[in-house]
Parts: sequence; structure tokens; C-alpha cells
Amino acid sequence: MKLKEIAHSRTGDKGNISIISVIAYKDSDYELIKEKVTVERLKDYFKEIVNGKITRYEIDSISALNFVMEDALGGGVTRSLAIDMHGKSLGSALLEMEI
Repeated sequence: MKLKEIAHSRTGDKGNISIISVIAYKDSDYELIKEKVTVERLKDYFKEIVNGKITRYEIDSISALNFVMEDALGGGVTRSLAIDMHGKSLGSALLEMEI
């Protein structure tokens, strides 16, 4: 299945850092998401985009994971020539991951 079948996402940015939250639709799916959506998987999944460290935070109280991806936005909003300078599409891209 794809991650989008059991979760939704929110994205944000700060300079050259992209932040993606993955939130389970149902609390019962959260453990599966924690098991399948790891830092290692994200490093491989976004290997063409993310050049820095990825940190995962677990927010059990709301069944969510928060990923902070450094050096991920081509220098940041004021420096990047990318169409999606803020990285808003990265959350949608992550939801396409097979789990």
C-alpha cells in the first residue's frame, strides 16, 4: 500500500531545511507508520534532493512523525532556482512511498 492510504502530511521550511510531518488517519495505523517510515528509508527515497542529515521525531500523542531534512531545498527560498522553493510538494511525494 502507499503511505497516503493511511496518513496525510504537512510541510514547512526554514532556510535550507524541509520539515515534513506524517500524521496517521487512525491511531491504530501509527505503529505501522513508525515501523515503515524510517530515516534510512527517507534518505534513500529523497537521495536526489536531501544532501544533509535527516532527523525523525515521534509525536505519539497525535500519532505523527516529524522529519527535519537538512540541506534539502537547494539553498533555501532566497537562493534556490527550483520551482518549489519551499518544498511543499515533498509531503505529497512522501505519501507516494510504498510501505
